[in-house]
Amino acid sequence: MHDDFEACYRAIASRDDRFDGRFFTAVTSTGIYCRPVCPARTPKRANVRFYASAAAAEAAGFRACLRCRPHLAPGSLQPGGGERVADRALRLIASGAADGGAGVATVARSLQVSQRHLHRVLSEAVGAGPLTLARTRRLQTARTLIEQTPMPITDVAYSAGYSSLRQFNSEVLAGTSGTPTELRRGGTTGHDGDGAIVLRLGVRPPFDGQALLRFFAARAVTGVEVSSATALTRSLWLAHGAAVVELQPQPTHLVARLWLDDVRDLGCAVDRCRRLFDVDADPESISDVLCADPLLAPLVAAQRGLRVPGGADAEEIAIRAVLGQQVSVARGSALASRLSARLGRQLPRSRHGVDRLFPTAGSIAPADLGFLGLTSERAATLLRLCEAVARGDLDLGAGGDADQLTGRLLSIRGIGRWTAAYIAMRGLRHPDAFPTGDLGLRRAFAAVGGGDSAALTVRAERWRPWRAYAAIHLWNSSAHPTPASTSASLETSP
Repeated sequence: MHDDFEACYRAIASRDDRFDGRFFTAVTSTGIYCRPVCPARTPKRANVRFYASAAAAEAAGFRACLRCRPHLAPGSLQPGGGERVADRALRLIASGAADGGAGVATVARSLQVSQRHLHRVLSEAVGAGPLTLARTRRLQTARTLIEQTPMPITDVAYSAGYSSLRQFNSEVLAGTSGTPTELRRGGTTGHDGDGAIVLRLGVRPPFDGQALLRFFAARAVTGVEVSSATALTRSLWLAHGAAVVELQPQPTHLVARLWLDDVRDLGCAVDRCRRLFDVDADPESISDVLCADPLLAPLVAAQRGLRVPGGADAEEIAIRAVLGQQVSVARGSALASRLSARLGRQLPRSRHGVDRLFPTAGSIAPADLGFLGLTSERAATLLRLCEAVARGDLDLGAGGDADQLTGRLLSIRGIGRWTAAYIAMRGLRHPDAFPTGDLGLRRAFAAVGGGDSAALTVRAERWRPWRAYAAIHLWNSSAHPTPASTSASLETSP
């Protein structure tokens, strides 16, 4: 959108919050860049430049506005909503993969491309290369921590991904024209008496957080997660230790309370929170595509702001997807709870009923799963999956390619297309993943006059690249608002 000057200028003149985070406005007379909703006076046309991302504006030499705080803008789903190298690279950078000594080389290696190619595709997609994107991410994380928490400045530096205080002070000064101490004076620190870090994560409205809470509540794993009418609380495995997060959805933001074993994991933990509630989705872009189909338009209008429920990580989603094959949602959750009670690591203390971590593939692979009461074939499928992950044969990381992952999953006996699509949709957050064989999806499609399963396959082509969101709308519209209990019975395994 940033290349349509007239549309962008109208958006900043109206301060329409639907465009918040979709582009950024740079003002040549001040050297500052802003969000479209900035309350400052609308700049003259001759002094305005529009950029696709905050990183692109910074690469052009502009500094972030201290009034509208661009680091608080809602994120943006990866360009194109697909599985291009740029999309996967952005996911990796958002997860912190470019921080640390190896930096961009780590991202390029994960994607199996050269650093030069990575720079080219990202520059074409969002107007900035990987180094600038990583630097912008660190600066935005640092500003959030400085302004919203009482965390010591030294801890802020390392939590945001900086390798030294000198680098931290230099980049903050260059990016904001202020020192960390000066930024803190203008912020409002958020903390509580329980040692939690409290943050507000921007969300682009409309945002139906209650639908997500209901989804999580129906699948809650005892001891690992608790979902109430107001919040989701759950544990996370992170690089340097464990964390417990409490997430409270609001119409325009997500309130996150985080208890971390190690503050270096804060950036990754925040990224997990964003993925769980799909806060970086662009509902207007998604609705534009889905509402073009008269079959879906009434559903989208009736359920504005639906998001695709994410997961703590793709490994957990994959394990739970296998446990949920050919059983009800309640039975699948009970199996996951039993697995966690036996193999999950106990936390030092319980927070709101969360007292353990979901077991890793590495802890499941050597285990005797007889205590679960699974069929021998289902237990064997779960072990084959966990062994593949533990050996490193199956990459479920943030930068994984959904198509390649699907092919690898289908090569594991006992995993069919429904399971593979479900893992891609919730684990990798692939917006076009679509479990066509799902019985609940087929019933919902028929209920709105769509026809049989063959018609569903054909009709779904209209919904690209947002078929995962179409699936969520169909599930929520029917008498079977979640994947049906017999969904996976339609799978065929190699």
